[in-house]
Amino acid sequence: MEAQKKLILLGSGLGFTGIILGAFAAHGLENLISESAIKTFETGVKYQIYHALFLVFLSAQKFTSDRLNKILFWLILIGVLFFSGSIYGLATNTLTQFEFKTIAFITPIGGALLITSWFLVFIHVLKKSKKN
Repeated sequence: MEAQKKLILLGSGLGFTGIILGAFAAHGLENLISESAIKTFETGVKYQIYHALFLVFLSAQKFTSDRLNKILFWLILIGVLFFSGSIYGLATNTLTQFEFKTIAFITPIGGALLITSWFLVFIHVLKKSKKN
């Protein structure tokens, strides 16, 4: 499957699950966890949706290479899973038997992967504009 198709599939998948999770936070968790935990959960949703939109944007443009798109796919997929996924777990920690605080170290790793994806696009565009 071509890299751009993978980007739009991942972006749309993260987008629709982000919308579902946002609705779940607003309507399903309101009586189960604290207001601050819901805000924390919503932070995970926001970053998931931001990166869903980023992926859809990347799939529609022509200034990145297939190689870079493949790298971005994995950086964003793992970044969202680590960052937003760990935030979802931490926000709902009181509802489970698993202690999500034991894996909280993956949150900044996920954030670093997401930052790296944006930085790579920035550098790629700068290099490409210098060649033209």
